[in-house]
Amino acid sequence: MPATEKPALESVIGLHPDQLSLEQRRALAGQWIALEIYSPERTPLVRIEAIGSSVADCIAMLRRRGLDPYAFEFTPLRPPY
Repeated sequence: MPATEKPALESVIGLHPDQLSLEQRRALAGQWIALEIYSPERTPLVRIEAIGSSVADCIAMLRRRGLDPYAFEFTPLRPPY
């Protein structure tokens, strides 16, 4: 995939951030991702549950999927290096 081509955002839902290829990381750098918050009572899998250009976009995607945004942390996706 050329570096300028952005993959469909939904294509990375369910992946661990470390599973993204270098091309995906470069193309999606700067996007926000939602990861489920860890707690001692619950040990969620570390996987992308929402992605968007802002936290508000991530929250909207989580709500569309029927997930509670308060159970997630939001972080920008960084370039691979």
